[in-house]
Amino acid sequence: MLRLALTSSLALLALSTQAADPSSLPAGPAPVGNAAYGVTPTTAKPLADKAGFVSWKTLTQVEAIKQGDTMVPKFDPAIVQLDKKVVRLQGFMLPLGMSEKQTHFILTATPPSCAFCLPGGPDQVIEVKASKPVKFVYDTISLSGKLELLKSDPMGLYYRLSNATQID
Repeated sequence: MLRLALTSSLALLALSTQAADPSSLPAGPAPVGNAAYGVTPTTAKPLADKAGFVSWKTLTQVEAIKQGDTMVPKFDPAIVQLDKKVVRLQGFMLPLGMSEKQTHFILTATPPSCAFCLPGGPDQVIEVKASKPVKFVYDTISLSGKLELLKSDPMGLYYRLSNATQID
């Protein structure tokens, strides 16, 4: 399911960035920055740091390096020491299913602006596997769970939060 959702998002993103016949473009101003036609760019700022929670700024301290024919993440030592530890995170839910409550979803650093697109790179999204269903909301959620660093994930993700529970 995650593979299908991420593959669909990446395929739509690739299609939206290809050159188009000007007559097929929608009326209105051209997109700016990294936006594409039909996608509203998010103007949200990253979440403010919260005491006792892992900061999204910390999670962005990762570099993609070439290893053979692929790119792999090289994590900052501050992130490496969080591997397999129980941590607290806050973010926005990007559901992977159609139900009101989710046990498998993506946690993002910024609110999603398009139902088909990830709102950031692999350092700004976390795959979440919750031990109990979490109700979908548009607001920030807080979670606790075991953080796993993904060094060779087939979908290109860097982080997973397992056995997650909602806190607040």
